[in-house]
Amino acid sequence: MDEDWSAVATAIKSRLRELNLGQRKLAERSQVSQAIIRELENHTVERRRNTKTLEALSLALEWHPGHLAAVLSGRTPLKPGETGDMTSDLILSRLEAIQDRLDDMNDRLEALTTDVISLVHQNEQPDRR
Repeated sequence: MDEDWSAVATAIKSRLRELNLGQRKLAERSQVSQAIIRELENHTVERRRNTKTLEALSLALEWHPGHLAAVLSGRTPLKPGETGDMTSDLILSRLEAIQDRLDDMNDRLEALTTDVISLVHQNEQPDRR
């Protein structure tokens, strides 16, 4: 199996820039040593890494847990929330759409509640004539 560690290095560098993160912050988020992160980002040491290391880094970089493993093996990484199973991904996508609509309805309900409270307070104030 061909492993593309330079692609992993490029992905990490690019994502760190996107998220405006440094190696130290990534180490804190991922619980992976800064030395290992430096080796991966700079592609200075090429050796097999524990899959948990790549998973922890992927999650800390706000990617799907298997993102860096996919990059390493030359596959297209899944997006966060995707499982690779078409049926599951469709269900998750629909659930996400439902959640978005519920959030929108909640925002509208909160706005209406605020309007009602304001109207009630206006009607409770004594007439100042």
